[in-house]
Amino acid sequence: MDDQQIIAAFNALYRQRGLDPAKFPVLSKRYTTEELEERLSFYKEYIDIILFFVNKFLSTIQGTPILVTVTDQWGYLLECYGEPMFLEAIAGLGITKGVRYNEETGTGSVPLCLRFKRPFQTLGEEHFFEALHGMACYSAPFHREDGAVLGTLSLMTGVDSAHPHLLTLLCTMVDSVEREMLLRRNNAHLHTLNQVLLEANYQGVVVTDAAGRIIDMNDQYLRMLRLDGGDKHLYLGTPVLEHPLVSPYFERVLARQEECIGVELQDTRMDSDSYYMLDVLPVFDMGGCLCRIIGTLRDITEMKRTEEVLRNTEKLVFAGQLAVGIAHEIRNPLTTVKGLIQLAGPTSGLRHYDLIMSELDRMNLIVGEFLILGKPQEIRFREDWCMTILQEVLSLIEIEAAKNNVRIRCTCIREEKISCDRNQIKQVFLNILKNAIQALPGGGRIDIVLEADGGYQRIRFMDNGIGMPEEVLERIGEPFHTTKLEGYGLGMMIVKKIIASHRGILNITSEPGKGTTVEMGLPIG
Repeated sequence: MDDQQIIAAFNALYRQRGLDPAKFPVLSKRYTTEELEERLSFYKEYIDIILFFVNKFLSTIQGTPILVTVTDQWGYLLECYGEPMFLEAIAGLGITKGVRYNEETGTGSVPLCLRFKRPFQTLGEEHFFEALHGMACYSAPFHREDGAVLGTLSLMTGVDSAHPHLLTLLCTMVDSVEREMLLRRNNAHLHTLNQVLLEANYQGVVVTDAAGRIIDMNDQYLRMLRLDGGDKHLYLGTPVLEHPLVSPYFERVLARQEECIGVELQDTRMDSDSYYMLDVLPVFDMGGCLCRIIGTLRDITEMKRTEEVLRNTEKLVFAGQLAVGIAHEIRNPLTTVKGLIQLAGPTSGLRHYDLIMSELDRMNLIVGEFLILGKPQEIRFREDWCMTILQEVLSLIEIEAAKNNVRIRCTCIREEKISCDRNQIKQVFLNILKNAIQALPGGGRIDIVLEADGGYQRIRFMDNGIGMPEEVLERIGEPFHTTKLEGYGLGMMIVKKIIASHRGILNITSEPGKGTTVEMGLPIG
């Protein structure tokens, strides 16, 4: 059926029902005030867009009496704009905001448009009720993104002003409204993504076009790549390939259009290294062509440091387990051998007796260090004088120092009693002095200074030995990290462990070719 046949069929149906064309009915179905406000709120964005296009349309046909109406998908009138004369005319018929166009209003463009989901027009006497015979009405549906009818946009004018192009013009206006609404929704979606992506303070983001020229970036990216100036506008339009830290991966995406995910980067340009996780993703348009490239950087420096701590912890656990095994397997036969040699005595004619005993003592000392590492020691605190403990250690090490042509000078500026485990502090002094002597292969000097301040008894060991570079100094105290051919990397680790258990402080400074200073502080009293 064509439009004329449909209109004729509906008019015949209303006559069969006994409706009087001369009596326009009282419209009973309408929204309550609250319901109307809710629907207006839901349709607000659509109505704003419609009003924009309606005003442009009305400005081009000044002098022509036209009324524009908007309904929802059930035919309830939400808004009407236009000539006051027309507004008064339809209000006199009871057609006001909130009322519903349905069978009560007879044959009309709005009910037919909603029923058949396509544009419709009813002109003059095509309306069933005589009150509308002087009007020409045009209606077109507008749709949601999924194609479902969301409402109607209608034009009403005098039948003398009717023109076939008005329906075409109305359909064009509806298309413009739908495109604008889709554009707004897409822009809102892009704005949300932009906020999530570029305004995230936990990652650096850079966006380029298909040629690798920077379109946008956030402040985190500027900070992570240490770009001069700190103003992203200085870099917009420049090639991302000028950023050497990330350029190889953007180059790969540009060349192959393949994503790079989870690439670990190390930035060594500053005093301390920084680590980043890089993702570079190509973005394609609807035609499958590359249109954007997005790179994100996450700072994983702390994670890498945590991994390093965990690795060191694993080494400590392993070292502890190894220490217990070594103690059981070596100490008993070592004690037996040493006891038998001592029983024979130096007069037994055993060659190199003193050297053998010295080496056995050294082996026993190494086993003792492993025991300290592997077996939790009960700390027995008591007040003691630091100088007294130090003098005992110096008496033990003076022969080794003399053999290596090392002079040790001790100066006491101020001394206070400390609360400590005597044997453990003695072990600390012994390990530090042994390291200092080994750092003086050609002889030299070790200065020890005792002074008290800030609640600590401070002991400073200074040598003029070979010193250490920064990278070695940073790893002092790590298990099995050593620069000595016969070292185990356990001595300073034990020192750190004992100082920490005494709630003390430890600071080590060194300069290659000038020497090393080890300063510790033990709580007074």
